[in-house]
Amino acid sequence: MPGRFSLAATATSGATSAAFLTVKDAADYLGLSPHTLYVWRHRRQGPPSFRMGPRGRVMYRLEALDAWVREQEQADSRSNPALNPLNTLLQERSSRFLGA
Repeated sequence: MPGRFSLAATATSGATSAAFLTVKDAADYLGLSPHTLYVWRHRRQGPPSFRMGPRGRVMYRLEALDAWVREQEQADSRSNPALNPLNTLLQERSSRFLGA
């Protein structure tokens, strides 16, 4: 979930800063360390990123970070009742009990 990072701070430096985040800013936004994002990028894991500009700075789209967080929530059985194995077991038991 979005962490300590404040968009108000980046919005003052222009629309580009609000739409695209550096590794450090993305890490702050997600509540992670920049090292974690670099490792995930190397392993082709984590939120989508790309290189921008002549120096090839690694950047993240803010909307992609938010979408990635939502995907993580949906993939976790604690956040998504449809994936919770206990819900499946309860449904199977009740259908057996009711004779359906």
